[in-house]
Amino acid sequence: MAASELYSKDARVWLPDAAEVWKSAELIKDYTPGDLSLSLQLEDGTKVEHKIDPRTNNLPPLRNPNILVGENDLTALSYLHEPAVLHNLKVRFIDSKLIYTYCGIVLVAINPYESLPIYEADIINAYSGQNMGDMDPHIFAVAEEAYKQMARDERNQSIIVSGESGAGKTVSAKYAMRYFATVSCSSSDTNIEEQVLASSPIMEALGNAKTTRNDNSSRFGKYIEIGFDKKHSIIGANMRTYLLEKSRVVFQAHGERNYHIFYQLCASSHLPEFKAFKLGCAEDFHCTNQGQSPTIDGVDDAKEMCNTRRAFSMLGIGESDQIEIYQILSAILHLSNVEVKDQSVDRCSISPDNVHLMVFCELMGVPCDEMAHWLCHRKLKTTTETYVKSVSKANAVYGRDALAKHIYARLFSWVVGRINSALKSALKQHSFIGVLDIYGFETFDVNSFEQFCINYANEKLQQQFNLHVFKLEQEEYMKEEIPWSLIDFYDNQPCINLIEAKLGVLDLLDEECKMPKGSDDTWAQKLYNTLLKQNTHFDKPRLSNRAFIIHHFADKVEYQCLGFVEKNKDTVNEEQINVLKKSKFELLLRLFEEDEKAKRSGNKPASVTGRAGPAPRDNKKTVGLQFRQSLHLLMDTLNATTPHYVRCIKPNDHKSPFTLDPVRAVQQLRACGVLETIRISAAGFPSRWTYQEFFHRYRVLMKQKDALPDQKQTCKNLLEKLIKDREKYQFGRNKIFFRAGQVAYLEKLRSDKLRIACVRIQKTIRCWLARKKYLRMRESAITIQRHVRGHQARCYVKFLRRTRAAVVIQRNVRMWSGKRRYQQQRSAAITVQCFWRSYMARKQYYKLMYEHKAMVIQKWVKCWLAKQRYRRIRAAIILLQSCVRRMSAKKELKKLKVEARSVEHFKKLNIGMENKIMQLQHKINEQQKENRELSEMLSVVEKAQTVERDRQSREIENLRRSEQEARAKAETLPSLLEQLSFLQERLEITCREKEDLEEQTKAYKEETQQVLDELNMKNSLMENNIDELSKQILEQAQELTDIKSNAENTKQLEKDLTEERSRYQSLLSEHLHLEELHRDLKEEMNDSIVRNSTISRQSSHKRTDSNYSSNSSEFSLSLGSTEGDDVSVQAEDETPAAVDLPILLKLQMRVKELEQDKQSLWQQLDKKEEAQQETAKEVEEQKTVGRAQLDLESIKRQELESENKKLKQDLNELRKSLTAESGDLIPPAPGSLPYNILLEQLSSSNDELEMRKEEVLLLRSHMVRQEALKHRDSAFGESVKLDLSEMPSFQGVNRSTDIHTLNEDGELWLAYEGLKETNRLLECQMQEQERVHDEKYRTLEEEVNKLKEEKKQEQKLLAQSLLLPEDARIEASLKHEITRLTKENLELLEHQEKQDETIRKLKKQLKLYMKKVEDFEASLPRKNSSSVTNVPVRTVNITRKEKEYQGMLEYKEGDESRLLKNLVIDLKPRGVAVSFIPGLPAYIIFMCLRYADNVNDDQRVSTLLNSTISSIKSVIKRRGDDYEVVSFWLANTCRLMHCLKQYSGDEGFTIHNTAKQNEHCLTNFELSEYQQVFGDLAIQIYRQLIKGMERILQPVIVASMLEHETIQGVLGSKPTGLRKRSTSFPEQDVTVEDLLQRLSVMYTTMKQHGIDSDLIKQVVKQQFYIICALTLNHLLLRKDMCSWSKGLQIRYNVWQLEEWLSERELTDCGAKETLEPLVQAAQLLQIKKKTEADAQAICNMCNALTTAQIVKILTLYTPVVEFEERVSSDFIATIKSLLKDRKESSSLMMDAKQIFSVTFLFTPSCVPLDTIQIPASLNLGFLNRI
Repeated sequence: MAASELYSKDARVWLPDAAEVWKSAELIKDYTPGDLSLSLQLEDGTKVEHKIDPRTNNLPPLRNPNILVGENDLTALSYLHEPAVLHNLKVRFIDSKLIYTYCGIVLVAINPYESLPIYEADIINAYSGQNMGDMDPHIFAVAEEAYKQMARDERNQSIIVSGESGAGKTVSAKYAMRYFATVSCSSSDTNIEEQVLASSPIMEALGNAKTTRNDNSSRFGKYIEIGFDKKHSIIGANMRTYLLEKSRVVFQAHGERNYHIFYQLCASSHLPEFKAFKLGCAEDFHCTNQGQSPTIDGVDDAKEMCNTRRAFSMLGIGESDQIEIYQILSAILHLSNVEVKDQSVDRCSISPDNVHLMVFCELMGVPCDEMAHWLCHRKLKTTTETYVKSVSKANAVYGRDALAKHIYARLFSWVVGRINSALKSALKQHSFIGVLDIYGFETFDVNSFEQFCINYANEKLQQQFNLHVFKLEQEEYMKEEIPWSLIDFYDNQPCINLIEAKLGVLDLLDEECKMPKGSDDTWAQKLYNTLLKQNTHFDKPRLSNRAFIIHHFADKVEYQCLGFVEKNKDTVNEEQINVLKKSKFELLLRLFEEDEKAKRSGNKPASVTGRAGPAPRDNKKTVGLQFRQSLHLLMDTLNATTPHYVRCIKPNDHKSPFTLDPVRAVQQLRACGVLETIRISAAGFPSRWTYQEFFHRYRVLMKQKDALPDQKQTCKNLLEKLIKDREKYQFGRNKIFFRAGQVAYLEKLRSDKLRIACVRIQKTIRCWLARKKYLRMRESAITIQRHVRGHQARCYVKFLRRTRAAVVIQRNVRMWSGKRRYQQQRSAAITVQCFWRSYMARKQYYKLMYEHKAMVIQKWVKCWLAKQRYRRIRAAIILLQSCVRRMSAKKELKKLKVEARSVEHFKKLNIGMENKIMQLQHKINEQQKENRELSEMLSVVEKAQTVERDRQSREIENLRRSEQEARAKAETLPSLLEQLSFLQERLEITCREKEDLEEQTKAYKEETQQVLDELNMKNSLMENNIDELSKQILEQAQELTDIKSNAENTKQLEKDLTEERSRYQSLLSEHLHLEELHRDLKEEMNDSIVRNSTISRQSSHKRTDSNYSSNSSEFSLSLGSTEGDDVSVQAEDETPAAVDLPILLKLQMRVKELEQDKQSLWQQLDKKEEAQQETAKEVEEQKTVGRAQLDLESIKRQELESENKKLKQDLNELRKSLTAESGDLIPPAPGSLPYNILLEQLSSSNDELEMRKEEVLLLRSHMVRQEALKHRDSAFGESVKLDLSEMPSFQGVNRSTDIHTLNEDGELWLAYEGLKETNRLLECQMQEQERVHDEKYRTLEEEVNKLKEEKKQEQKLLAQSLLLPEDARIEASLKHEITRLTKENLELLEHQEKQDETIRKLKKQLKLYMKKVEDFEASLPRKNSSSVTNVPVRTVNITRKEKEYQGMLEYKEGDESRLLKNLVIDLKPRGVAVSFIPGLPAYIIFMCLRYADNVNDDQRVSTLLNSTISSIKSVIKRRGDDYEVVSFWLANTCRLMHCLKQYSGDEGFTIHNTAKQNEHCLTNFELSEYQQVFGDLAIQIYRQLIKGMERILQPVIVASMLEHETIQGVLGSKPTGLRKRSTSFPEQDVTVEDLLQRLSVMYTTMKQHGIDSDLIKQVVKQQFYIICALTLNHLLLRKDMCSWSKGLQIRYNVWQLEEWLSERELTDCGAKETLEPLVQAAQLLQIKKKTEADAQAICNMCNALTTAQIVKILTLYTPVVEFEERVSSDFIATIKSLLKDRKESSSLMMDAKQIFSVTFLFTPSCVPLDTIQIPASLNLGFLNRI
């Protein structure tokens, strides 16, 4: 491809820049070969000319298309060069806030300097099990890839984390280890994952420090090997450290700190355990105050100290060992403060009373004098003698610091050793994953020995990295079978040889250290003389003779020789070490024991020779030699593993969040090898596409005829047309490989083709719009013309109409004027006649009125006089009668007082009352007759009214006729003269009448004023009423608000209940998990005992029963506890100590709680028995009292027996009539003879029953009182006391003796009580009669009103119809008649329905009475049967001779194991679910339980239930991965639990049963606690079902919901990098239909197993929640899925899920609501995202998404095509500001592991137990149906 094609106008390139490294520019003119410059325009509009070197002709690098910017993998870029890499990282880091990016096999991690929510457990779960390229770049993806390759390839793995200080290496390594600890489960008893993670705080405290570049910089390198077993579970770990920066112990630069542990000690110095260390603030010690930065922002050293101590304890380092560690560290702090005084040039001293020296010696346990002496002196050895020499102050201070560094280094190594011993596993390690956290390439202004070693290690790692990258590239080419040539890559072996080869830098340094007077200057000269001219990678600075330069792979570095020799020697005064070895401090001695061992091992080869001579020299290894050996060992380890690379980048030196300094970034990219990776990739074929992806992406570049069935051949033909140079691409087996820039060229062609297509579409649409506009204009013009012409025609017609209308108006006006004149004359004549006739009529009327009033006055006067005379006579007679009656009453009173004392009086009184009752009854009958007569009279009155109405209508007609006759006669009046005279007289009369009218008007005004006043008063009252009503309305509104608040409180309570239920269920699952773990440990212990010896086999064989009983006793309650259970508990307590102690303690606590519950239940049972005994005693005492009552009731019983005989006779008559009417069992029809007889008998029996009840009440009250009075003096009489205080007359204070005389023996009181009861009864009857009478009266009144209304309506209709013409009159009458008939029909229908309802009620009552009669007949004493022996008896039950089952299964004691083995353990659910009724095992178990309950055997009940629970648990544990098995036993467990409730006898459950089912209820045992146990078991099985369901659905959810393209052609593939297409074999395509098929299979399985519909709805809701959570979580972690087209695809898939719900009528189960977050996420991808209104719409729409999720989706939004735009940062900021007040969880991911709380609603069974049969295939022949 020619350069002129790429460097054309509008092409974008990168130009070098000093500040930004690279800046973008755009060509404003095409480039032609031979041009010496390029015309460019920068992004700010500046035009520049870029010069081109004619010798090299190097053009500036091209910029990638916008669609490729922001890719997850840098190798996906078409143009691979430095500016493209830098720009891609910048866009991802600053715009998208993404810190991870792939670069081939390297993960580039940029430190955000901000806490991000991307490391939670949900993120770990989302990355677990995923392919590395499927998810967005993350450290978890690298860790998952390493873990997966270790498990798949059985090969050790390594994760190499490198970068400079402050880049985030330690944090990345920590998160990688956290991932391994989370996804793997340890196989040992101890939690090794927590111990591995606990090593991080310790190593950070001892090995990390604050530097100018990083607040938590690791000052050592470490390689952690995490060991795994064959099951890939963590079993241990091992740590190796490299090159601890010991100089930091005694020196820190400005702004830096010492190691964190020193500051943590000083911050915790106030603790009592640290008082003996005599510490203070960090500023008080020399080794912690040199940097003048004792604190770190946001870090609490005291809190960190607590974390460090907790980590020590977790790793098994006891409190005493920790105190000893802190003691040594405190001693180092005090040693740094030991002051050395200068006495002379080569002499110094230390004050013997130096406080810090004394504290140091006290803490170390050494003599203070010796330590002070050897700090200022040294021992020199010669061949002949040894002498002590004083040293200068500088040397003394150097020796003091060297001692402190040595002690700290030994302590650091010892702590690492203890950590390794704590993490070491006794099990054999199968494989491991190593995590290398090592310093990156460093270059400072002053570089010393430490930087030299660090850069040396990075040279070795870079060499290994280059070889690995080259190897992977070549393997990919060989796998795809494409021709390849050796790719040239940078080999840094010469630089490595310069450092480590013979006569290299390190070799010369070691040689100089062996010289007696070796120095840095002589070593520098040796370097110059040996290496300067022989090695091109070595150089000498121009202005220095004490420095050298090495050309590393990243950059050239100048090292200062000062200190190299001493740091390499790492010498310590031997005498100081000897003093420390004399200490009694145990930990200090252990630190130096390892030194002794190392020396002995080092001196041993020299002593083997046996040569005599001087003492052997100290062959201590130098630091450089040790580092080189450990580095070689590390490289051997890495070469034996599969490496994974993480390169950490520090974005800026100011620690600003999400700010990228391009200069610093490019330096690190060059140093860490990322650009080298890009260069190697660019040298080959970096862009790789599968044939299918290439076809879908670039099929727009081909014609329809070019598309062949073979996509591979089609792609080849297309590429041969588009790219002529065959060297630019290669065809592999499954992929097409492109050179750099070719994909960009193809994208340009595709974009041009799409642009041309868009122009063509725009052209066509604009033509269509223009033509449509023209047609619309033409149609409008025609319409306007039509309307104008119509308007003109209408105006002409209007003129003609007006002319004709004027003529008509003139004619009518003339006619009207003539007619008016005639009417005025006629009206005047009629008025005169009217006034004259009225005058004559009034005159006659006044005369008649005068005579009538005179007669009325005479009548009333005569009447008044007669009344006065009558009243006087009546008053005299009444007075006389009163006197006579008073005399007779006194006599009668005396007589009554005498008779009141006799019994005969009481009998007469009773006779009188009976007579009075009969009289009242007769009176009631008379009143009823009167009511009937009144109703008849009312009907007669109505008839009379209708007759009167007709007469009045006839009179009105006569009056009308007479009025017409009068009008006819008025025409023959006298002449006009007579009329004038009459008018004059009438005028006078009119004047007088006018005066009268004025007076009347005045009176009327007064009355009107009064009415107005009354109305005003009423108005005020109405206003008051309105105020009261408004107050009531306000009160009601307040009540409504209270009701609403109560409703909200109820909702909150329901929510709390749901949360509490879910919390309980989660705790229950944890408890059951612990129980299973305990059971497994017991089984393992028993197995180990079996393997040990034969005796233990026998004991374990005997223990199996106890183990079984212990398992059963887990669920045994107070009803089922036996001695065997206690023995089993003791056996469990006696198990060896190998069992996990926390679990054992929990189980023991559970056993104690069960025992306490058992004791409390026994106590309650004893209390109930005592209460029953007391009630029995009371019953015995009351038996004597009840004898009298029994005697009294014997009379009533005889009467009842006689009444029963009558009822029997009536019943026999009814039966005969029924059998005679219809022989079969059909009930009699209403209106038939049996039905009428039955109704009459029923009404008569009801009336008779009521009368008998009332008589029995009266009789019983009288008889009880008589018996009480008879036995008043006896024991029984004492217990019966008459409360006379209830009488009002006896409540007074003064009680005279007359009361006692009148109430002797209580006779008067008894009579009074009898009368009261009689009066009450009569009053009740009267009230009932009044109520009936009022109801009848109201109904009659309503009927009268109704008739009146009908009459008015008929009159109104008649009047209206008279005014209508004849046809309309007939039609109106028909309509009225139809309406009337319709109304009558509706009323009759309502009446018929009421009668039907009454008949149904009466039938039910009749059946009830018949059943009562039958029961009563069955309960009669057998002695009465002798009276009917002669009557032939034929019982009804003779025909029911077939065998009737009781719904029980009999089994022998001990058959429980056989039953459960055949029914539970060995049962295959598929055959049972298909062949038999659902829940058959549950029914069989419950029928056996009914038998155990029937025989009243509590041991059988508890054994059966506990064995059932244990068997179901064992099946679930053994086959818990089988969804069908779990579903089957969930259905049966729920059914067994429902059976326990349904047949418990509780009224709340038995109301759903039939009568037959109620007969099958349990009779002897109350098993409500077992209902709870089975409920807990059902919860456990439900959770297991959900886990199995998740395991089935999880592999297909993401592939079907996100990755599969259901709508072909909507999505467009984008170029992806190496990570996405690491495999050469296409994966199997998973569609939404596959997901729906799995859902359907699970739904069908649950239906077949008979799971309740409500429970199925809960399962489906959980399924859809899992689908939503997993899909949304992957969407949030996959940048390539956040596009408009993917949102369309998701909505289509969600619609398919909703259709699946609708087909199965599951829309109300809440599953659609769980998909709401996913639907809103899809809508968010499709909605417009530009203006503030769009932001507000997004905030209103996405109420189911959190703010973090909304921002994440907007940030990840990636255009698939060039015409889409990314979401701007301003728009995202607007979204954040609008959502800042939301109160929600800050978590980014949905909790995919959440399980909703389950509720088991009671579902009664409709299957009768007596109809269930046992299939022979179940092998349950030992069970017998009863």
